[in-house]
Amino acid sequence: MDKKQLKIAVFHNLPSGGAKRSLYTYIQYLTKHGHIVDVYIPETANEDYLPLEEVANHIYLYNVKKSFFREKLYSIFSYVPAIIRRVSVNNVFNAEIQIAEDLNKSDYDIVYCEQDQFTMTPIILKYLTKTTVYYCQQPVRRDEILTKVNNQKTKSGFFNNPLIKPFANYFVNYIETRDYDKDRELAEYSTNILANSYFSHENILRQYGKNSYVSYIGVDTEKFHPLNLRRENVVLSVGTCIPPKGFDFLIKSIAQIPKATRPKLIIVGNSSDQLWVDFLKQLAQEKEVELKILSMISDDELIRLYNKAKLVVYSPYLEPFGYVPLEAMACGTPVVGVKEGGVKETVLHNKTGLLTQRDEKAFANAIIKLSTDEQMWNRFSQTGIKYINSFWTLEHSGQRLLNHIYRILEEED
Repeated sequence: MDKKQLKIAVFHNLPSGGAKRSLYTYIQYLTKHGHIVDVYIPETANEDYLPLEEVANHIYLYNVKKSFFREKLYSIFSYVPAIIRRVSVNNVFNAEIQIAEDLNKSDYDIVYCEQDQFTMTPIILKYLTKTTVYYCQQPVRRDEILTKVNNQKTKSGFFNNPLIKPFANYFVNYIETRDYDKDRELAEYSTNILANSYFSHENILRQYGKNSYVSYIGVDTEKFHPLNLRRENVVLSVGTCIPPKGFDFLIKSIAQIPKATRPKLIIVGNSSDQLWVDFLKQLAQEKEVELKILSMISDDELIRLYNKAKLVVYSPYLEPFGYVPLEAMACGTPVVGVKEGGVKETVLHNKTGLLTQRDEKAFANAIIKLSTDEQMWNRFSQTGIKYINSFWTLEHSGQRLLNHIYRILEEED
């Protein structure tokens, strides 16, 4: 088909984080290249972090009926598991069904759907009759390792009461099972799926029995670039402060480095689980690792940290993709990472960083090696910048997405 100007509707119900950042950059690319992009969202979608009104043509916000009981639950108890929602998911469904009905009557060429923070696969796919493309960052994850790492978290307050805890655990397991089943059910309505990595592609195939096409995301190199700042004896990690991000592994690994040269660890999160933050601080104190945890800092502050850190360290469990290594390499900062998940597709071992097994001593040795070998550090730094500019820019990722959209429209003509 002719590469005409497109009119695209975008749906999302994302929290803050890497998925929202990639969506922001996709819309930025599409509008910059003359396409009309309007965003349709329930009010539960996070628009404080990277608000899409900055890059989209129009934003249409749909009300979600409040849940009186759930709001009261949050206000009364000091600790309520995040899995217990502030809003009823049925009320979110109603808003999304209304969005679908409005879009079905519209003249958009295609509806681009991102994931839903409550159900992963959004229910809107069930009700849309227009051509859609679904960017699936990951299916609902029920890996045994995630259950184990989440169980490490020290609990306190009401839900740690011996009389309450068994019922609370049963309830959490019930919610997780329901979400897993709902995600698989809704995925049956997806027809054109894009994935952020081949690791995610395989998970989608395994869990949904559906094919997907990999459309790698990119990094904003106008923002994330070298500032030529003096590097400090600091290692940086970025991600939501929750157990699956593996920050406890980083602390234990850094503790293996001799105290005389042991770097400070800075963790930056878009949001945090306070109980897990407390656990990490206690662990760092016990292991004699200097730790600083920051939350919701500006992009300018984050970019300066990338440019001041000697290394970026990254060890989430089976991360579907991971934006952090890209941002680090764009700033000329080499990465030491665990060789799992999508990280294997972004960090070039022995070229832009070092990848190890999930072994604390091996990880510590990689930090020591890359921190002390100036020639290696400089080579990795320069190679990382060139690597990002050759494949991982917004222009590259935006063109990849656009090619998929044209392919889908052509196939459905």
